[in-house]
Amino acid sequence: MDQSTSSRPGAVPVEGLTVDGTTVPPTDSSDVVPEAGHGLPRGLRRSLAAARVQLRRPTARLRTTPDFLILGAQRGGTTSLYRYLAEHPAVAPPVRKEIQYFTLHNERGVGWYRAHFPVAGRNRLTFEATPYYLFHPGAPARAAATVPDAKLIALLRDPVARAFSHWQHNASRGLETLGFEAALDAEPARLAGEADRLAADAGYRSDAHRLWSYTARGEYVDQLQRWLSAYRSDQLLVLRSEDLYERPAHTYTRVLEFLGLAHETLDSYPRYTRRTSTAEMSDVARRRLRAQFHPHNERLATLLGEDPGWNDA
Repeated sequence: MDQSTSSRPGAVPVEGLTVDGTTVPPTDSSDVVPEAGHGLPRGLRRSLAAARVQLRRPTARLRTTPDFLILGAQRGGTTSLYRYLAEHPAVAPPVRKEIQYFTLHNERGVGWYRAHFPVAGRNRLTFEATPYYLFHPGAPARAAATVPDAKLIALLRDPVARAFSHWQHNASRGLETLGFEAALDAEPARLAGEADRLAADAGYRSDAHRLWSYTARGEYVDQLQRWLSAYRSDQLLVLRSEDLYERPAHTYTRVLEFLGLAHETLDSYPRYTRRTSTAEMSDVARRRLRAQFHPHNERLATLLGEDPGWNDA
């Protein structure tokens, strides 16, 4: 993707992106995107985005709400899919990729939310992509109250690889001081009671729930069932992240068909992700997680009517 695409009006670039090679390495150097959106510090870009939203507040009633949401999962390819869809001529991206309205900022009100999106009536779909939506227990009901007709897209990655990538991401940002296996050991105590508190109190926030949910986020079936209690099954498209990585054009076409958008072929399909540490998962940790996720993957296969294949990995 060239630099003119990454600076497309209407979308704030995502800082520090590169190819995530933990599952499928890039086929050649042209797939690597080392510094998409580089130039301005992350904090300054966030400030500029916030200023744009504030300036749009007087026109909030004229603005649309999203036609579809990318729900997650975190470390599952949501940034790549967001970038691909933002290139479609019939799609208008928001001010920023992750708005977090149904998780962290619901108290700001629907006017604040609408200010992130284009003016209505321009015959283009709009959307956002917030990976925490899939995992947060309060997000489905809040979303259904605001955008009941929206379509939903969930990208699910092999939960073993996802958990380790999550830990790498935290460690590289200084948000995790424990080694991977120690962090797995600490997770139950760190997360104890947090989901219940989030469900009971719309104003409650939990850094532990958001940051240290390495294995909990990979128990996908319960998360999908929450969304299916608030939305019809035909409003939800579930994809494997591995298919987006390995067959991006085919997966992109599936998404366009689901959204009712005209077929488009991109010049390339780079894999965007934030940088992570270079640590490697031990065989002991891998075997531990394979066993832990096995029953959850089986339940997911029953829900979807299709085996994602992760138990055989």
